[in-house]
Amino acid sequence: MGKIRTIELSAAHRQELEQGYRSGKSHAFRLRCHLVLLKSEGRTSEQVAQIVKVNPVTVNNWLTRYQAEGMAGLKTKPGRGRKPVFEPARDLEQVRKAVVAERQRLSQAKLLLEQQMGKGFSLRTLKRFLKKLSAATNGYGKE
Repeated sequence: MGKIRTIELSAAHRQELEQGYRSGKSHAFRLRCHLVLLKSEGRTSEQVAQIVKVNPVTVNNWLTRYQAEGMAGLKTKPGRGRKPVFEPARDLEQVRKAVVAERQRLSQAKLLLEQQMGKGFSLRTLKRFLKKLSAATNGYGKE
């Protein structure tokens, strides 16, 4: 068995992690705070991995990020995930023109947009974007 990697936390850091664990915005962030707290108790990476249901390597990776960057290292960095096909700020006018030109045949508007934009997407994606636009302009979705 290898050496147990532990982390020493000051009272302020422990309180900050407990606060993040209790009231962090995302589940992933709360899980990472919990992970660091468990490691500070002297548990092995395997024990922590079983508790939070992740791989032991993941435990060590998050611990390394916490030691290097602090609480900011436990947050999910921007730019993750698939990028949207349409961005309202950029594509709104182009989509409106195509839909107005082919209002009876949305599939034709889709083909026109694909040619203009140089990227492929499904008819369902276009409908979803139009529905979001409609909800935003009609005041729906505002809380």
